[in-house]
Amino acid sequence: MKLTRFVSSFRFAAQGIVTSVKREQNMKVHLLSAVIVALAGLWTGLDRLEWMLVIVLIGGMLALELINSALERTVDLVTEERHPLAKQAKDMAAGAVLVFAVTSAIIGLLIFLPKWF
Repeated sequence: MKLTRFVSSFRFAAQGIVTSVKREQNMKVHLLSAVIVALAGLWTGLDRLEWMLVIVLIGGMLALELINSALERTVDLVTEERHPLAKQAKDMAAGAVLVFAVTSAIIGLLIFLPKWF
């Protein structure tokens, strides 16, 4: 593999992230949430294991939102018609994001609430 192709793959990935942040409202919400959680973690004084879990959850949430956005754009590229299968694919991808968001919130509560109360 050529080094330039390898470096280009990182540049393309970064462009995808930047595009998502610029154009996707939900990505902005997830990033804001990540900043709030990180600040709460600093204020609370999370231990090493708690930080690892929080980082994995934040990274997973952002990655899943990127996948959801990519799937939505792919469906939109394939068809401009309103098709039940296209709607189902988009709804399922959004559902996956929701499941992970709720799971992350529950884990966050399990980490933070005992430290606060």
